[in-house]
Amino acid sequence: MSDYEKIYTVSRLNRVAKSILETGLGLVWLSGEISDLTLAVSGHWYFTLKDHCAQIKCAMFKGNNKKVCFRLKYGQQILVHGKLSLYEARGDYQMIVESMQLSGAGLLKEQFETLKCHLASEGYFEDKYKKALPKNINAVGVITSSTGAALHDILSVLKRRDPRMQVIIYPSQVQGKESAESIVSQIQMANTRNECDLLIVGRGGGSLEDLWCFNERIVADAVFQSQLPIISAVGHEIDISMSDLVADIRAATPSAAAELVSTSKEMLDAQLKTLLDRLKNAIRIKIQVSAHQSTLLNEQLLKQDPNHKLQQQRQHLDEQTLRLQHAITNILYNKSHQYKATQAKLLQQSPKQKMQIYVQQLSQLKNNLIQAILQKIKNNEKDMQTSIAKLNGLNPLAVLARGYAIVKDDKQNVVTNKEALATGDTINIRLNKGEINAIVN
Repeated sequence: MSDYEKIYTVSRLNRVAKSILETGLGLVWLSGEISDLTLAVSGHWYFTLKDHCAQIKCAMFKGNNKKVCFRLKYGQQILVHGKLSLYEARGDYQMIVESMQLSGAGLLKEQFETLKCHLASEGYFEDKYKKALPKNINAVGVITSSTGAALHDILSVLKRRDPRMQVIIYPSQVQGKESAESIVSQIQMANTRNECDLLIVGRGGGSLEDLWCFNERIVADAVFQSQLPIISAVGHEIDISMSDLVADIRAATPSAAAELVSTSKEMLDAQLKTLLDRLKNAIRIKIQVSAHQSTLLNEQLLKQDPNHKLQQQRQHLDEQTLRLQHAITNILYNKSHQYKATQAKLLQQSPKQKMQIYVQQLSQLKNNLIQAILQKIKNNEKDMQTSIAKLNGLNPLAVLARGYAIVKDDKQNVVTNKEALATGDTINIRLNKGEINAIVN
């Protein structure tokens, strides 16, 4: 074949290359991370798969992508199945994807979100189911690997901050296929023994696959159903596991969990000082109250003491005496002042001539008064004699002197008619001198 026969047009070369790609490898599996995602209006998906060194363009047509049960997004790790091809118009090397599924961490993240939705709908994350940590923690249970760094960190923090704290270790697998069952078994054992106040469940950092046992449904159920409060301390601060969401409290790291359950020596000293101050204050207040009560009782006793009452009466009498003396003094002072004032006025109005005239007038008036009185007496005696004579004329006793009598019945009623008397009645007959009792025949 001549060199001219080996000359290809661009179109022919692309067709040959496409045929070689499609028939040479056939269907292949490819894993990578999604980038440059385009969801076309036609329903086709165009994206790029890449790893740390290279990338390849991919296309998944509408008929195939309908079978994908998750939503594509940038940075997602997926596993695709398809054949290599070439887009002739641009000469682009690409892969035609026939099926797709999540791969590695991407698949695990999808499973994590699915389980999270299920647990949320069942109320596993609600605050009303979260148990509070005990106020006084004497023993703490630790569920983790007996050889892991997490246990060492927890023990170091507790030894430094609160050496008195009792630590009960429930060794468990925290990585691998059987790790979830091991964690569940230890949680159930700790609840059965009931020998600690709370549990710390966790491990150190790692990949999502390493920490996956803490995202298993059975572990979430065991944490939720635990009667002991649980602190979940899985991985580093940025790692969030299902046990973190279900647990009563989430700690960013195992060391942080140990700090949550322990009290530093400085804090204990401060609390002790506070309690001592409160005790001293309570004692001081008690002493003050007792002293006040003692004073009140002494005052009541003094009030009931006869000497005290007598002293009060004497004091009251002295006060009244002083008030009386003061009042008398005031009265005497006022009267003396009035007397002096009156005397001064009299002295101002007592000329000797007026006094002589007044004395003469008084003497004359006195004589006139005596004469008037004597005359009045004579007139009264005369009138009295006349009245006596009239009275004697009207006196019933004067009639009796002429031989008449007054008859009264036994009720002292005057009898004026004999019809008022009956035989046997007792009557009283008054004469001028004396009385006679008689019986009517």
